[in-house]
Amino acid sequence: MPRYTVHVRGEWLSVPCKDPSKTIRCLGKEALRRYIKNKPDNGGFETLENVKFYLRRCKGLGLLDLDDKIEDALEDNEFVEVVMEGDVMSPDFIPSQPEGVHLYSKYKEPEQYIEVDGESLTTEDLLNLGKGLFKIKLTAEAEQRVQQSRLLIESIVAEKKVVYGITTGFGKFARTVIPVGQLKDLQVNLVRSHSAGVGKPLSPDRTRMLLALRINVLAKGYSGISLETLQQVIEAFNACCLPYIPEKGTVGASGDLAPLSHLALGLIGEGKMWSPKSGWADAKYVLEAHGLRPVSLKPKEGLALINGTQMITSLGCEAVERANAITKQADIVASLTLEVLKGTTKAFDSDIHRLRPHPGQVEVAFRFRSLLDSDHHPSEIAESHRFCDRVQDAYTLRCCPQVHGVVNDTIEFVKNIISTEINSATDNPMVFAERGETISGGNFHGEYPAKALDYLAIGVHELASISERRIERLCNPSLSELPAFLVTEGGLNSGFMIAHCTAAALVSENKALCHPSSVDSLSTSAATEDHVSMGGWAARKALRVIENVEHVLAIELLAACQGIEFLRPLRTTTPLEKVYDLVRSVVRPWMKDRFMAPDIEAVHRLLVDQKVWHVAVPYIEKYRVEHIPESRPVSPTAFSVDSISFSSSSVVDQQEHSDCHDHNES
Repeated sequence: MPRYTVHVRGEWLSVPCKDPSKTIRCLGKEALRRYIKNKPDNGGFETLENVKFYLRRCKGLGLLDLDDKIEDALEDNEFVEVVMEGDVMSPDFIPSQPEGVHLYSKYKEPEQYIEVDGESLTTEDLLNLGKGLFKIKLTAEAEQRVQQSRLLIESIVAEKKVVYGITTGFGKFARTVIPVGQLKDLQVNLVRSHSAGVGKPLSPDRTRMLLALRINVLAKGYSGISLETLQQVIEAFNACCLPYIPEKGTVGASGDLAPLSHLALGLIGEGKMWSPKSGWADAKYVLEAHGLRPVSLKPKEGLALINGTQMITSLGCEAVERANAITKQADIVASLTLEVLKGTTKAFDSDIHRLRPHPGQVEVAFRFRSLLDSDHHPSEIAESHRFCDRVQDAYTLRCCPQVHGVVNDTIEFVKNIISTEINSATDNPMVFAERGETISGGNFHGEYPAKALDYLAIGVHELASISERRIERLCNPSLSELPAFLVTEGGLNSGFMIAHCTAAALVSENKALCHPSSVDSLSTSAATEDHVSMGGWAARKALRVIENVEHVLAIELLAACQGIEFLRPLRTTTPLEKVYDLVRSVVRPWMKDRFMAPDIEAVHRLLVDQKVWHVAVPYIEKYRVEHIPESRPVSPTAFSVDSISFSSSSVVDQQEHSDCHDHNES
């Protein structure tokens, strides 16, 4: 017999359906009947006959036609909500709509798996798991390690040894010994009491990343979790059953206790949970709808689920990958701006950068050379001012390799720390099966990722800082030789006037966000945890900084393409024309004032999806291959472009000096 989970004014009801040929209206009335059955005031209704209501799916929130047959409109065990006329959606139903939830309306369960062993997960793997592209399964070696560590926990319990977190309380209560009969209650109480976060829930993608990363850490075999419980957690991940996890509440030591507790709370069937099938609902109903059972915690397992730096690190993975994407594309955007402002390529000469061979600086200079005027792809715009009388360009153009370059090197530094962290055991106590003992330590402390992500925010911010100054030069006629604010009939039209203000506002906001959160520490847990990392805020604000950087560069790219309009019929280089064409595929030229925010968002999406990079990278790599020096030693540093790695030595090419403008640089 099919049945449906129906939400009515804050309550979830399981409604069986004996006759699927009946209408949606009948299902709604039966749900309302069950709702008012045990209400002392009949739920505020005098009679059901006069109640006007409609039904909608929890998945995608689509309205249902009351006259459709149930069997035609709904799948078995689907989640729906009854909304009475005059009511609004209950805040208990969807506490806060997750970001990007609309992307899941056509969610398809992945068929491919990533094998997890606690040793080899990459930042790219974690992002793909977050996007729902893969399921998870354990390697045989990981299963064996997990089983061995669990045997040690069971022996500790059987022998009634006093071991922190297994047979004792937590934090200040570490000296309180718990009777064997209450050890399971100890773990459940831990999860419930520590689920004290506040704020918006993490998006589905970020929750999947957090859950996947916790699975990876448990797979190392130093947490003491049973294989049975770990498999249940993996099944929840593979079914996309995602607990409600507020984004605020962690101080980053002893691990990310609050967010990971909310994660565990959903897995034990309490609190809220979300899936593409159900939307937000009580966790027990969501698990049941996917044929899953709530986890029944054994000794040590609550602590195993909540003790670690996975909130900081999973958000850090997203931050470092998005930072890498926007940093590569910043070089392309700045190259286009340099063309519009009629700058010189002399400052990117390989000999200059060979004398200060920071890997990032050398690579950025190479990218500029590969995109700008050369024998490979000449520029009519460059040719038009070859014999101008300007001496040298502003720092915002000339110093891009030095400024953008250190951002590249910062990302490499941060990615190394994050990559180590995602494959690290961060529990306490650690369970060493091979030694037959547990040891208390401090691997849960989030200082490493916290410091790294603070550094990342500071580094990436500089891309927006220098980009905003280039936007100013594009919009200011005394600096650009272009119409004021890049629009005709100035005065009647304001053009990019306020778009530049938006960029300035975002840069100013970033200046505050770049204050390192990890320089702060507040003693917690009755001075037991007397130094903390504040890494959760470091990760969240790093993502906010990066998003602001993306938007500033989107505005610059829009402005540079608009500047091109005033230089026609002259054309720039082939790769930059391809970038221009890409932008024009989503945003038309600015002939007169119009609603600008959608244009900014459309170009922002191009950058987030790395489409600007994918248009330009074939030209960059072709230029690289044709300029690999044969006589110079290979540098140990390599740069990765998608799935292909190239040695940084290959960027130190011998450029033909005749392909640059003949400015008289001093």
